[in-house]
Amino acid sequence: MSNLIQPRDLQTETRLSDEFRLIPRWAIAGALLAFALTQYYFWIVLPEHRHHPSGVPVPFRLYLIISWGALAALYVLMIGYISNDAPRRGMSARLWMVCVIMPGGVGAVLYFLLRQPITATCPSCGAHIEGDYHYCPQCAYQVAACCGNCYRSARITDIFCVHCGHDLTASQPPARLHAFTR
Repeated sequence: MSNLIQPRDLQTETRLSDEFRLIPRWAIAGALLAFALTQYYFWIVLPEHRHHPSGVPVPFRLYLIISWGALAALYVLMIGYISNDAPRRGMSARLWMVCVIMPGGVGAVLYFLLRQPITATCPSCGAHIEGDYHYCPQCAYQVAACCGNCYRSARITDIFCVHCGHDLTASQPPARLHAFTR
């Protein structure tokens, strides 16, 4: 049932909390490990190899060390997010995870600029379609409720169209949409 497209009022809007749920547990564990290893390197390993005492004030040094640790953790979290976000958009997860490794964050910027809209599968013909389509472009199957007059989105519980005032009960929605109103 996860491949079927549901009417818009039953779909969850993409919220920030929904996006956070895409981050796998291995990425969260990796981010914590990256943060800890960064702290270990800057507090233990690096000071042992210095020949001169550091002239940087302790609060500024603390700020820099925590910032580098947070950046390392964010980097691992981003790789985990892309591993789950790219496939739901019909993109190659491996290709984009390799691109994110590019220095300077160029790959991450490119990913968020070039990522495709979320795709779904048509329940009738199996074609990949964008999530905001009302009808499948391959077989004309209605995948979301819409007004029969202006063809704008409508909730299946609406009686009148909020855009043009058309009586939606006279539009005779497909039997597939009748099942959700019971």
